[in-house]
Amino acid sequence: MANDASTVFDLVILGGGSGGYAAALRAAQLGLDVALIEKDKLGGTCLHRGCIPTKALLHAGEIADQAREGSEFGVKTTFEGIDIEGVHKYKDGVVSGLYKGLQGLIASRKVTYVTGEGRLSSPTSVDVNGQRYTGRHILLATGSVPKSLPGLEIDGNRVISSDHALVLDRVPKSAVVLGGGVIGVEFASAWKSFGADITIVEALPHLVPVEDENSSKLLERAFRKRGINFSLGSRFSGVEYTADGVKVSLENGKTFEAELLLVAVGRGPVSQGLGYEEAGVAMDRGYVLVDEYMRTNVPTISAVGDLVPTLQLAHVGFAEGMLVAERLAGLNPVPVDYDGVPRVTYCHPEVASVGITEAKAKELYGADKVVALKYNLAGNGKSKILKTAGEIKLVQVRDGAVVGVHMVGDRMGEQVGEAQLIYNWEALPAEVAQLVHAHPTQNEALGEAHLALAGKPLHSHD
Repeated sequence: MANDASTVFDLVILGGGSGGYAAALRAAQLGLDVALIEKDKLGGTCLHRGCIPTKALLHAGEIADQAREGSEFGVKTTFEGIDIEGVHKYKDGVVSGLYKGLQGLIASRKVTYVTGEGRLSSPTSVDVNGQRYTGRHILLATGSVPKSLPGLEIDGNRVISSDHALVLDRVPKSAVVLGGGVIGVEFASAWKSFGADITIVEALPHLVPVEDENSSKLLERAFRKRGINFSLGSRFSGVEYTADGVKVSLENGKTFEAELLLVAVGRGPVSQGLGYEEAGVAMDRGYVLVDEYMRTNVPTISAVGDLVPTLQLAHVGFAEGMLVAERLAGLNPVPVDYDGVPRVTYCHPEVASVGITEAKAKELYGADKVVALKYNLAGNGKSKILKTAGEIKLVQVRDGAVVGVHMVGDRMGEQVGEAQLIYNWEALPAEVAQLVHAHPTQNEALGEAHLALAGKPLHSHD
């Protein structure tokens, strides 16, 4: 492999997704000489096949629902159908604009950007396109791909992944969505808004099973009202082709027929065949193992993002990437508190949370030390105006800080910022209650919930 002075860097990053490019931008800002290697497009899954395009689809679905429901607001609207080419044009335009901006950022920070499939060739080098790039430190950020189940083949035709769903040239008449986590419920929500008949299959007892059980139940109630079907608590057993679609079977004997099966059972790390094991990097089930500072067991190698067994969220990748850059630049960054990371599922209605669930709080502190309060959005003026329903649930250590905020309702993802501050600054209910929240906003529902938890409810019952 060729190697010269122009290919020796302070930091060589393998993977240009959220974690990789965030590390590149921050490291370059701090004066490090950085090479960023990406085989596909800068921005990775989040920008091109995840966060951004899925939320564009969901917003298009929201517009469709508003067109159907205009009469509820005294506005004469009609819904004539979905122009899927137009939806994709809108979605791709959003992605393209952000992609160009990101390319400009990387260029402006003078990051050496290399297009090609890289492979770790030693603890201090990556080979790509017949060239060796050597770094004082290597950052692995190769991300993830959609997973399937043993024996379930994703053919891209009738059995598809989220990658295929994002470029589907039609709205399916019907679909079975295998997996009731974030990806599954978001696609189910968007496709229902587009007019599809949807059934979600989830092996665990609830939709969005990592959320507080109250949030799951509220979402299930809202999905029933929207006509989104779901089967909970029974595992998938098989799929077969029918004359015009698929037949999905569960272990409990139930079967469902539809045009498509969307496999949304999560994402797995991209790590095979990239030289990680040969370099001595400790791994588990394909994930690279790291400590709280994102260091692997090899002193010159760190790893971030979906490649490591932390929350698979773009903003977690950003935080982890910046942490590595600051550590290598000699700063003293604080490790990521994963409980303090906001989590949002952008279905209709949205599910947003930060902190820990009531069940986890009881496990940590004891059932007698945990207080939970629910504030119904029916008491919130702006939510009434928007015709959304849901709740804000607070979990508090008795006489102490709020350790969990769990919200269900339209636009709740926009309220999670204050919730994040409440959790991360270990706020007491009385401290939040003394803050004056604007009226009428959905944001004041957080204030009202804390007023109630502090023992002085205003627009809520004692």
